[in-house]
Amino acid sequence: MISLKKIVKAQTAIAPYIQTTSLVRVDYLSELTQMNVFLKLENMQYTGSFKLRGAMNKIAQLSPEEKARGVVAASAGNHAQGVARSAKIFGVKATIVMPTITPIIKVKATKDYGAEVILYGDNYDEACNKALKICRERGAVFVHPFNDEAVICGQGTIGLEIMTQLRNIDAVVVPVGGGGLIAGVAKAAKSLNPNVKVIGVEAANAPCVKESMEAGRVLTVCCTPTIAEGIAVACPGELTFKLIQEYVDDIVAVDEDEIASALLSLLEKQKIVVEGSGATPVAALLNHKLDYLQGKNVVCVISGGNIDINMVETIINSGLMKDGRRFNLQVKLKHKAGELQKLLSLISKVGGNILSIEQTRYANQLELTEQFVHLVIEAYDIDHKERILSELRSNNYAV
Repeated sequence: MISLKKIVKAQTAIAPYIQTTSLVRVDYLSELTQMNVFLKLENMQYTGSFKLRGAMNKIAQLSPEEKARGVVAASAGNHAQGVARSAKIFGVKATIVMPTITPIIKVKATKDYGAEVILYGDNYDEACNKALKICRERGAVFVHPFNDEAVICGQGTIGLEIMTQLRNIDAVVVPVGGGGLIAGVAKAAKSLNPNVKVIGVEAANAPCVKESMEAGRVLTVCCTPTIAEGIAVACPGELTFKLIQEYVDDIVAVDEDEIASALLSLLEKQKIVVEGSGATPVAALLNHKLDYLQGKNVVCVISGGNIDINMVETIINSGLMKDGRRFNLQVKLKHKAGELQKLLSLISKVGGNILSIEQTRYANQLELTEQFVHLVIEAYDIDHKERILSELRSNNYAV
């Protein structure tokens, strides 16, 4: 049974090994949303994620005999590093099973903490089944990423910190996947102040908690790829789901463009690097999912910052596209001297910055005297984009 007393005990147990992360007010978000917005920066935690807290508390509670048997976990990212670092601190052998598709940088980071890494399976479920098999063979302890009391209590220490760092909190907005983070935070926050609202934010491509809440029971849903891979979970835990039902007030979902735009916003305006799942609370605020919190003190838990560096350019581009600051354009022109120059001059006249140009005369839709010009254009914002398009239309370009 998870209690405030156990979460406080977890805080004492893990305090020497974690950072008390900052809680900062963000002016630009506060102005845009008409809320008083604070960010709890777990992306600044050791290992770059909140996951360290739960793993540390779990391993700290093991008996000497259990520690001697070692621990095993399955993860493609943050949980792996949390378990590996915690095991190293307590002198416990750690084996982490990671899907074969795990980015090399995450495999290396896990190995750097001293863990044995086994690459197996095409997805988390296959890796998890392999991890459970290893546990049975070795008699090792399995460290579940969310459906475990000690792990949930460890994550709940974030709630204790938030309630200590800021008075008069009206709402805490938390990323939600398997539910360990929000279950712990909600239990801690509501135990200290029952009037605090706790709201979860899912990726629309992985809506297992929202659909389970609507059904009143745990459901397994079909997930599609998401840049918020840290919360791409097909099924919440039985233990976490009970706590969510009791303590969480609302669950909302954000789509891929909204996540990318929020990530870009935090990088560009707040100068912090956030992974996709960590950006979901800000995405919910910026896209008017929680306007009923206007005028309130709102804390967004930024759950992690371990973004795959190879994905950064793609995500930034997606965010720029959503904000109207970058867009693709295809224009049909006559294939004769001066036509391209005329088009480019018109775009330049209204302040558009041309990032790339590609011409082709080879398309079924073209006459022999025509060509397609493909452009990538940079604009200041969505209004500027519309001015560029309007100028082109007024000069008889079909765009």
